[in-house]
Amino acid sequence: MNMPAVRYKRHRFPPQIIAHAVWLYFRFPLSLRHVEEMLLERGIVVSYETIRRWGKKFGPDYAHRLRRKQPSRDDIWHLDEVVITIAGKKHWLWRAVDQDGYVLDEIVQARRNTKAAKRLLTRLLKKQGGTPKRMITDKLRSYTAARRQVMPNVEHRSHKGLNNRAENSHVPLRKRERMMHGFRSPGSLQRFVSIFSAVRNLFIPPRAKRSAIQIHLHRLQAIAEWKVVTVGN
Repeated sequence: MNMPAVRYKRHRFPPQIIAHAVWLYFRFPLSLRHVEEMLLERGIVVSYETIRRWGKKFGPDYAHRLRRKQPSRDDIWHLDEVVITIAGKKHWLWRAVDQDGYVLDEIVQARRNTKAAKRLLTRLLKKQGGTPKRMITDKLRSYTAARRQVMPNVEHRSHKGLNNRAENSHVPLRKRERMMHGFRSPGSLQRFVSIFSAVRNLFIPPRAKRSAIQIHLHRLQAIAEWKVVTVGN
């Protein structure tokens, strides 16, 4: 990873503590006050507001540095959207995951229509560098219309029962939404999910590695990578 080290200049806490606090907050369904209390139990006195600032400052940098899964032409994209109410107004979080449940992209939009679906597909093509083997969605017709415009040669299966992988991917965020008592703005939601999903992707084992020992080894490897990305060797 040919990137300069994360800069912690003028922070009185060591990088290990900052990275650990950010990891706790984005990896587990914890509030900022819960993270504050867990650090206090270890003798680290830091306010929840400081932890929030650490997440806002360092979280995007960490997420950008984490290794991403290499795309393949055999990938299957599962697309879905979930409504999230912010300040009394409905917004839609559009998400794409692959066959292993790995989050490929997600975007907050104010509409649930063809234009919004097309924007998601366009972003996916640019980020993944090519089309998938198959695309699976629910019965929302906007996906069909958008696919015709963006990638007409890709097979599309539209059936609610086939799209459980994408629908299940919303569950961890729903837990966080309840813990955080909602999101303050579409921008804050977009920033949060970009970090949250990147961290979660790192720790989710592929479907081919689901035995107890394989999951254990995968978690150890993920923790090791997290430490390298956040504090170096």
